[in-house]
Amino acid sequence: MTVRIATVQAEATPGDIAANLSSAATWIERAAERGADVIVFPEAFTTGYDEAAFAGSLPSADDPAWLAPVQRAVDGTGVVAILNTALDRGDRRTLTDVIVVPGELPVVAYDKQHLYDSERAVFAAGEGGFSFVVNDLRLALSVCYDANFPEHAAAAAAAGADVYVNSGAYYPGGAHRRDLHYAARALDNGMYVVFSGLTGGSHDFIGGSAVFDPLGRRVTGVVAATPGDTPATSTPPEGLAIADLDAAVVAAAREHQRMWADRRDDLGVPRTVGTVTSGASVDA
Repeated sequence: MTVRIATVQAEATPGDIAANLSSAATWIERAAERGADVIVFPEAFTTGYDEAAFAGSLPSADDPAWLAPVQRAVDGTGVVAILNTALDRGDRRTLTDVIVVPGELPVVAYDKQHLYDSERAVFAAGEGGFSFVVNDLRLALSVCYDANFPEHAAAAAAAGADVYVNSGAYYPGGAHRRDLHYAARALDNGMYVVFSGLTGGSHDFIGGSAVFDPLGRRVTGVVAATPGDTPATSTPPEGLAIADLDAAVVAAAREHQRMWADRRDDLGVPRTVGTVTSGASVDA
């Protein structure tokens, strides 16, 4: 079985929830025109990734009425949407993936577990992972900084995930780390990694939306302008990166790249020999 997934690279307007949800609906329609089964949005796309927006009024986890524009788009196209938002949980605020499914109530699915330093004063960290199945492929959710921790993706793979989905927002200068993390998570665990990145906004986010195959190779991304066409500081282009994810490719990768099958849960207690000076010999 395959899943055609579309990952968004776009700018959100800080604090303008209505405008951002309208934009999300448009992206869903565009993804549907290209045959997508699932669409992934960047981190905090609903509110914009912005400190003032985070401190203000947020969408409520208890009343899904705010999702109406996205729900209509999903119902009309049949595309499943993974929408990340800053969310009011009543007793706490979280950075949360909401799954919007055609003809069903939205699922408040996954709260970001690894909070970046500047987020900890506002948000509470999530307490567990989340995955769901589309066309026999299991998709596990993560948000930005989660992917910096190999054990987070490994836990998803151990729970049966074929695809590791990440919504993020990377600051200027972070492109090398971003691409290295997502490629490594894919190769480490023999699974697809799908990243959706914000652009522009109050922090000049750098996008980078892409899909990596289970061998860690980028198979698609949002095409940028030809080098030299625009200044290096310009906002990355908005667009969709679309790929067909195939369970057979995951199985083949895990068969030939044996890191996942050969990993050891128990490596024992590391031995030490104290301090060794230059030229000294060490008895085993």
